Amino acid sequence: MTFRATVLTLYPEMFPGPLGVSLAGRAMEDGKWALDAVQIRDFAIDRHRTVDDTPAGGGAGMVLRVDVLAAAIDHARAANPGVPVLAMTPRGKPVSQARVRELAAGPGVILLCGRFEGFDERIFAGRQVEEISVGDIILSGGEPAALMVLDACVRLLPGVMGAHASGEEESFEGGLLEYPHYTRPAEWEGREIPEVLRSGNHARIAQWRREQRAADTRQRRPDLWGKARAGTD
Repeated sequence: MTFRATVLTLYPEMFPGPLGVSLAGRAMEDGKWALDAVQIRDFAIDRHRTVDDTPAGGGAGMVLRVDVLAAAIDHARAANPGVPVLAMTPRGKPVSQARVRELAAGPGVILLCGRFEGFDERIFAGRQVEEISVGDIILSGGEPAALMVLDACVRLLPGVMGAHASGEEESFEGGLLEYPHYTRPAEWEGREIPEVLRSGNHARIAQWRREQRAADTRQRRPDLWGKARAGTD
């Protein structure tokens, strides 16, 4: 099964962008996933191809029109039925590795990229659109966020990563950060690779890595640590 992604955007030329190289690019060439960037402006209803209008109640900026967005979503759903529609917005729920795994296990996804002041609120209920955020930051548009989400999905598709375990021992898997990594040289500017990693004792190494995951998560991301601890109670 080929994972199919459709991106609804005012800037289709931004895709595939970095997804056309490295692991994602090779996977696309091999037919493991496909990408269609659709111009939202093609669904405008006037000769000027207008996609936005002034906000109701006044205020700065412009808002993407609900009728144009709905037509674009309907077009994408007809071409790829049964897949979730996600809108990139800082008002959305933070996307998690667990949600990415759910998406990657499915047939594909439709990503809606905002611009200006965002979307007419009625599109979310009117077309059952899921709002997601990639962090507490404001971007110029949803396209960089869509690239991030797609990259996270594509690398989990079967046969994309070289080692299956690569996707199981990373940050956020199991609710914890990943353990630290080292490689040659064994000593650099007076700093040495931890002795346990040079011991050849795989049981000790595994234990050290578990301890490091817990310690680093507790120190760097107490929010994740609290959730992980709550899940074990």
